[in-house]
Amino acid sequence: MAKNLTTLALASLLTLPLIGCMTTNNVQPIATKPFVIDSETYQSAGKSQRIKFIVLHYTVSDNERSIQLLTKGKVSAHYLIMDNDDDKIYNLVPEGERAWHAGDGGFAGRTILNDTSIGIEIVNKGIQPQYKDALKDSELDYHPYKHFVEFDEVQIKKVAQLVQDIAMRYDISPKNIIGHSDLAPSRKIDPGAKFPWQRLHEEYGIAAWYDEADKQFFMKETQLATPTIPEVKQAFRDYGYQINSTAEWDKASRDVIYAFQLHFRPLKPTGQMDIETYAILKALNKKYAGRDDFY
Repeated sequence: MAKNLTTLALASLLTLPLIGCMTTNNVQPIATKPFVIDSETYQSAGKSQRIKFIVLHYTVSDNERSIQLLTKGKVSAHYLIMDNDDDKIYNLVPEGERAWHAGDGGFAGRTILNDTSIGIEIVNKGIQPQYKDALKDSELDYHPYKHFVEFDEVQIKKVAQLVQDIAMRYDISPKNIIGHSDLAPSRKIDPGAKFPWQRLHEEYGIAAWYDEADKQFFMKETQLATPTIPEVKQAFRDYGYQINSTAEWDKASRDVIYAFQLHFRPLKPTGQMDIETYAILKALNKKYAGRDDFY
């Protein structure tokens, strides 16, 4: 009898309204007076800027098509620089938000650069139309300097102003101002051989460039003692490039060489390792050693 009464009692409780669970649509405030967020009294020393890189691209398209791709598609960039002769630089994604511009790849130990970079797209066709298929029917493995399309002067000045401002505000290391090809050498070749990295460095103090005296020193040194392939690949890693550990210059490794040459020896980008390329790499490592240490 006692067992039956207990069962009936439980059954009756289960049929009662679940009063405590019925406030879902009537959420009560935590306090009658909102709590105050104090961001001034204390500040943590263990922090850094989220933005660590500036990545430069070309669109391989004209103004109209570039706008469509970057505003309606699944790719985006923080800024778009068209080839109009005007004073406009278009901000497509707020800097505090993540743009989809970098994709797979990495640089300086980072492998998801969309999270830590500002992407800048520049309207440019990339490869001249007559050279689009040049690699299919020739012995060329990579596009040479003459295949690329020039940038307009107004675009260079816009890039200079924009990159100067972003780099200053986020305290970005010169070597972390890179091209899309630097972070994805087997997928991308933009902004290409005719993007004027040297001019931007010398005239506007933007991005990295080597000292000629250091290059000449390392050329002489390399002629006296030829480095091994693992030593050369380690030098690429020291600068920030992702490169495999094979003891040969396979296609993936040559893609890295080509990307490096597009950036730092654009008049002769071959994808082949040589004394001059290695000397430039060593000169850059000497100049910028320790410049990208961050958490």
